[in-house]
Amino acid sequence: MTWHRAIFGSAAALFLAAVGRDQFDDWVDATVIPPLVIETGAEVLDRHGDLLRAYQVDDGRWRLQADVASVDAGYLRMLVAYEDKRFYEHAGIDVVAIARAAGQAIRYRRMVSGASTLTMQTARLLEDSGTGRWEGKLRQARLALALERRLTKAEILNLYLQRAPFGGNLEGVRAATLAYFGKEPVRLTQAQSALLVALPQAPEARRPDRRVQAAHRARDRVLERMEKAGVIDAGTAEAAMTEAPAEGRKSFPLTAPHLADRVLADAVGARVETTIDGPLQRSLERLAQQSVRVQDRQLSIAIVVADHRTGEVLASVGSPDFNDDAREGYVDMTRALRSPGSTLKPFVYGLGFDRGMVHPETLMNDRPQSFGTYAPVNFDGQFRGQLRVREALQQSLNLPVVSLLDGIGPSNLSGALRRAGAQIEVPGDQSGLAIGLGGLGVSLHDLVQAYASLARGGQTIALSETPKDGAPLGSRLLSQKSAWYVTDILSGIAPPANAREREIAYKTGTSYGHRDTLAIGYDGRHVVGIWMGRPDGTPVPGAFGAAIAAPVLFQAFERLKTQADPLAAAPVDALLVSNAELPKPLRTFKGRGQILGEPDRPKIAFPPNGAKIASQGDGLYVQIRNGAPPFSWLANGAPVAANSWERQMEIAATGRGYLTVTVVDAKGRSAKTQVFVD
Repeated sequence: MTWHRAIFGSAAALFLAAVGRDQFDDWVDATVIPPLVIETGAEVLDRHGDLLRAYQVDDGRWRLQADVASVDAGYLRMLVAYEDKRFYEHAGIDVVAIARAAGQAIRYRRMVSGASTLTMQTARLLEDSGTGRWEGKLRQARLALALERRLTKAEILNLYLQRAPFGGNLEGVRAATLAYFGKEPVRLTQAQSALLVALPQAPEARRPDRRVQAAHRARDRVLERMEKAGVIDAGTAEAAMTEAPAEGRKSFPLTAPHLADRVLADAVGARVETTIDGPLQRSLERLAQQSVRVQDRQLSIAIVVADHRTGEVLASVGSPDFNDDAREGYVDMTRALRSPGSTLKPFVYGLGFDRGMVHPETLMNDRPQSFGTYAPVNFDGQFRGQLRVREALQQSLNLPVVSLLDGIGPSNLSGALRRAGAQIEVPGDQSGLAIGLGGLGVSLHDLVQAYASLARGGQTIALSETPKDGAPLGSRLLSQKSAWYVTDILSGIAPPANAREREIAYKTGTSYGHRDTLAIGYDGRHVVGIWMGRPDGTPVPGAFGAAIAAPVLFQAFERLKTQADPLAAAPVDALLVSNAELPKPLRTFKGRGQILGEPDRPKIAFPPNGAKIASQGDGLYVQIRNGAPPFSWLANGAPVAANSWERQMEIAATGRGYLTVTVVDAKGRSAKTQVFVD
């Protein structure tokens, strides 16, 4: 019978009072105290100290660090008033409460009220012992007395706040508030506080995610008692009872999950601070999800934002959805080695500026060239002839940059990237000319770090995701003048359609086979990198960095801040002149590549002359090779298009009969084909 326990508790208290003081002290001091260090789940925090991601303890429970300083004071007042109103007065056991409980048990022959103190409850939680047998009660009382001698009241409350059960695999008040209210326990409503007071008494029977009505009733009983005890007034209690009860269970924070896993693996301790700006990170995670929502189902995206003045990483989005298996969301694409496409071209030109080989106004040839057996072509298959370095970089032409890299030496480019702190992977360990067009592997994080060096006037810096003093890597990537030349050119690239005009220096890139699309940009303070593609490296047909990654880059800047920080002014040694005013050796760059002859006269590649074409009512696609653009197209002698730079044309072919297509190139040379349209 439960009333027997109350009588025993009263007798035990009298016994303790009767024994000698010394023997009592020895008895308490001899108490074996269980470990007081409670294992709590690892936490990764943002730069403001807010939770990015929490982890369970080894047994699968959610148990997080908490203390009286981080918990709502109103909740603590309710807890003490409801569970142990003389908590701050007794030494572990409440003799008054024991006597009252014993008297009530004798009178009513049943347990009316308990006598367990908060310290005794903490003792039970530490030992994970039950409350059913009187031997357990005696043990808890003894341990409570010992704890009171060893710890302060605040330290005892801290233990309770971390171990109290709140239903399911939730332990501790912080896990409960995050799961039931989606918030930290620092600020709670009166209704929320009352529910948290009621839950540990019957955590499974009152779980708000399964027993909503029972939880509601238990909460209201606490509020009624708090009103009677004078902890809250009648109006406050009435208003709290009308508050909708917590229902269901919310997910624990999962912000920057890839980064959290990474920094935790390298950390000492289970509470890791980062440089991440939580609100910005969440905003960019939403942007990442929106950017791929209507795209290829396997398309993924990664975003890195850093402050290039301090080296602090402010956001790191490894995928649009950590739990999306179709997009392989578990893969952190900020750290995956991928082809950077044309995003390395600014570094080639920067090295050329540094060596005095070219100037932004230097003229270069965009003509067919070969470098040994390597004969690159431009992305669109066109050639522009002679143009300025500035235009060659802004238009991302391949022939001019390969010609310049041939003079610089590919190993000097790979060496520069390594000086910027980038870990690169060159196929076969051979730095060939193709690396200037993206023929190597580098991570988005390291690429953003290299661009941070451009933004800093050529001075390298190591990006960090955990707090530390940002410091140069100890070497220069480029001179300040050369870095400014690159920045000045990149800031002249037009923004994507519908993007807000702002002073950003940026470059896009698309790897061979449309496997990777990138956009990297910076202003006077921040650098942002975007990667889009499939994690498995398969092509994304039709994907271009300028088309899909660049718009996301500008949207990321919009979410980062309302106005761009101005780019650095020109250094005093920058040569701001036209081509005609340049020193003669800088007016024209003549590379070592072998200039190939003018393209042969145009030839119709398709359809072949004399072919019979079955028409489905669609146009006839005609393709040409060779020839010097622009081209003029004619069908049966009638003009179809003039001054076209395209090498294929759709010719209307709706009627039955012979169709003669003629093409004339810029030098007046022509080719024709005659087909029968059936």
